[in-house]
Amino acid sequence: MNVRRRSSAAALAAIAVIGAAAAPAVAADPSPSPSTSASTPSGPSGLYGSTDPRFDGVWRQSLALLAQDTAGVVPSSQAVKWLTDQQCDNGAFAPFRADPAKACDAGTMVDTNSTAAAVQALWAVGGHGDAVESALAWLKSVQNKDGGWGYTPGGPSEANSTSVVIGALTATETDPAGVKKDGKSPYDALLASALPCAEDGGAFGYPDQKGKLLANADATAAGVLGALGKGLVTEAGKKADGATCTDAGEPTREQAAANGAAYLADALGKDGHLKSALGGSAEQPDYGNTADAVVALAAQGGKDTAAEPLAWLEKNAAKWAEQSGPAAYAQLIFAAHATGTDPRAFGGTDLVEKLNATGPAPQGAAAKDTVTTSDKAADEDEKKDDSGFGVWWFVGVCLVVGIGVGFLLSGRNKKQQQP
Repeated sequence: MNVRRRSSAAALAAIAVIGAAAAPAVAADPSPSPSTSASTPSGPSGLYGSTDPRFDGVWRQSLALLAQDTAGVVPSSQAVKWLTDQQCDNGAFAPFRADPAKACDAGTMVDTNSTAAAVQALWAVGGHGDAVESALAWLKSVQNKDGGWGYTPGGPSEANSTSVVIGALTATETDPAGVKKDGKSPYDALLASALPCAEDGGAFGYPDQKGKLLANADATAAGVLGALGKGLVTEAGKKADGATCTDAGEPTREQAAANGAAYLADALGKDGHLKSALGGSAEQPDYGNTADAVVALAAQGGKDTAAEPLAWLEKNAAKWAEQSGPAAYAQLIFAAHATGTDPRAFGGTDLVEKLNATGPAPQGAAAKDTVTTSDKAADEDEKKDDSGFGVWWFVGVCLVVGIGVGFLLSGRNKKQQQP
């Protein structure tokens, strides 16, 4: 469910200064990796990664914790506390708050992507039901009338942000179809971003500065997962011979996902990976979006559909992840998980060990398959029925400066295991 969330923090800072929005098609790196300096705040104790957290602190921390949980590792309680301390009283998360003791105010730039990613991470590690419930309530409170979300509250709905919120809803056992605003669900907004096969190959679009939807691989990878009701972490779907693009007046979620997968397969077909160009520079491999595409393809049509780009990542992505940091390692772990690949032997790299080394040492390996009777009883005791109302942080920031905008618990169990 990145958000999703691309390019370097240095590029983001430059964009913010000049007030120009970068089109999602040129966004490349899901894990910002700027150089730190005396004027750049270093990562506080508990945070994964050593680079400037102002642009992606909550995002990369959430992905790191979620990836550790996915790999059977119990995250450091210090790392989990760093994330929970970032939450505002209203339930929302900003990319980074330098002083968590200071209350959020109108000037705190909270966003849906950071919040939805944090929801998925905190639900996974367990023991933070109140924080999750508060975050979900905030997300529902800023849902747009078309059923979707933009990066910032009130921003125009787009596929990336809507999909990462869908991921947060489904991860917490909330049916996105039932989360409506003015009769519209997140799926309604997402399908509105699905483009026709004849013109755009079945991609999901992302709006340019004038609001026109343009076919975009990152939006498509996110849109496929969103249409399938999947979060940032997902397993391979039912095996298929290959997705085909079929136009329909009102495509179903399943067909929109198949169309998007067909677009991704075509985009990956020539080189086995996606490409991007930032700021007019020459095209270069897009490791982050390729990893997202692997997850989307596997989720839609089974692991075999993602075999070629997965092999390319195993061969080429280790150096990129080392340079980019925790979120990059997490994305590769998600790709490994979706394809049934061992993340501890990913092209000769132990992704889990590398991720763990970027922050506080985890508590240990989790006994993922052991559920005691007392655990089940505790879960039953925690059932509650509340009224109320889930990656793309980089694009959201660009939207904020460029066009003016920027994966309540209802009848379900809250996980209570304390990390």
